Amino acid sequence: MKKLALVSAISLAVTGQAMAAGYKIPENSINSMALSAAYVANAHGADAAYYNPAAMVYNAPGASLEADLTLAHLTSIDLTSGDLAPDSTKVENIPIPSFHYVSPAMGDFRFGLSAVVPVGLSKRWKGPAAGFAEEFTLETLELNPSVGYRINDRFSVGAGVRVIYSDGVVKSDNSLGTTRNLTGDSFDYGYNLALHFKATDQLSLAATYRSKINLTVEGDANLTAALPLPLGVRPPYTGPANVEIPAPAALNLAAAYDISDRTTVEFVYERTYWSAYKQLDFNYASTIDPVVNNVFGTPLPKNWSDSNTYRIGLTHQLNPKWTVMAGFAYDETPVPKQFVGYELPDSDAKIVSFGAKYNYSDNMTIGAALLYDQKDKLTIPAGVNTQANGTLANGATFENARAYLFTVGLEYRF
Repeated sequence: MKKLALVSAISLAVTGQAMAAGYKIPENSINSMALSAAYVANAHGADAAYYNPAAMVYNAPGASLEADLTLAHLTSIDLTSGDLAPDSTKVENIPIPSFHYVSPAMGDFRFGLSAVVPVGLSKRWKGPAAGFAEEFTLETLELNPSVGYRINDRFSVGAGVRVIYSDGVVKSDNSLGTTRNLTGDSFDYGYNLALHFKATDQLSLAATYRSKINLTVEGDANLTAALPLPLGVRPPYTGPANVEIPAPAALNLAAAYDISDRTTVEFVYERTYWSAYKQLDFNYASTIDPVVNNVFGTPLPKNWSDSNTYRIGLTHQLNPKWTVMAGFAYDETPVPKQFVGYELPDSDAKIVSFGAKYNYSDNMTIGAALLYDQKDKLTIPAGVNTQANGTLANGATFENARAYLFTVGLEYRF
């Protein structure tokens, strides 16, 4: 099911492997991609509706909209294990669209709307690990209407409603007759808040908060279990299934400083509350065979930890036509080694990015950005991991996990 997938993926673009720790996808515009998401206190233009709705009240007069398309390329992850033969995941190429709109000023108010992909994943193992994660795919779409209110020329507030649609697939096949095929979807809701303060003419401070949203995925499952004697082949299950998984709350604290009238540097500290992810628990109808339920329905402890991300971004206007940007981020994983599973072998990451925007006309700006995400090698010593059905108990190494994200788009002001 979708949530299923999300949990496993956990985001994001998709990708537990690459966009951010867990399965979150923080880059959903040209600016945010080019700046490694160090884009909160300096949010401006149409994408301010998503990154800091309190700041959109200071946009230039008139309305603006932005449409972007990102291609996420996820490399293969290589597995060396003391319990399984060497394995690797399939390469993934995933398109991720986004859209942002900010209305003209209506007195001291401004309204915005964003459509983004906030979390996601696609992980498909080729060999023996497919017995646990032949496919974990999660697709999401968030609609985020927002409003900003200017209290005065220096202080503003903002808020929004988050509506997330999730759709996912979970498959596994051990080639010995034990298989699962789950599909499902859901609509779930949350909110976001923002504060923006122009402390001086050069320094802007901001804070944003996105609430936790429990993804309540419901769908259908097809399960078969072929076990050693005396249990043998069990009656298959075809029927409803559900799983609940958190899209975690996140707090961003940011400061942007204008080094000159053409250059701005921004620092962002992000705290993501992954500790809400306690377990992965699939539920089925009471008609399921008890042995099959024990195989597929036993809750798996996750016990993730809250994590920190540190971001820095630099924006420089070369001339009236060209603006260039660059960013760097260090992203901590929330996944303890003792709870790592094949659906998301996550580790700390270093992220670098750059991009450029061109003022094609007084009304239109086009741009592109490239982001590179390098995951650290994940080494699990023997005796540490108690999950993944014991197949990582003798130690394992996951390596070569990388992601490349390329974004193109345009902004139009009217």
